[in-house]
Amino acid sequence: MQLTIRADEELVERVKRTAADEGKSMNEWANLVFRAATDPDASGSDIDRIRERLRNAGLLADHIPLAGRPPDADLVRAAGRRAGAGKPLSEYISEGRGE
Repeated sequence: MQLTIRADEELVERVKRTAADEGKSMNEWANLVFRAATDPDASGSDIDRIRERLRNAGLLADHIPLAGRPPDADLVRAAGRRAGAGKPLSEYISEGRGE
């Protein structure tokens, strides 16, 4: 999955420098930060160090369990089969354009 954010130049440069200093790409470093902030089961020296910084800044998310139970795997597969059986969106668009 891809995520786009808006950030000022100074912040982006700081993130680039920090990631490079740790031998990571910006993407790898951002994923570590997001994981440290939201996944209480994540561990490791990088995660622990980032989590401590987030805790000190008041930015560490509390663990909030998901409500309900996971959907039945057979129902999910059946829904996927039904979803893939219809007319492609591109055909509707082409028809709307008179192509």
